[in-house]
Amino acid sequence: MDNDFNMSLRKFLKQVGVTSQQAIETAVRDAGAEAKGKEFKARMVLTIEGLDVEHVVEGKITGPDA
Repeated sequence: MDNDFNMSLRKFLKQVGVTSQQAIETAVRDAGAEAKGKEFKARMVLTIEGLDVEHVVEGKITGPDA
């Protein structure tokens, strides 16, 4: 793949990672004691218009112990 594609892809994935982490941390912080040690199901859906792509990633996130 060419350099422009790789750079745009990496920029997008970095933005997804950083903003997703911020959103999760905010939600856990706002939940307070309710999130302590609790396991949450997480689901991320990636869609790309014009390429007919829908990619789903599912996992679990465990709230902080303290």
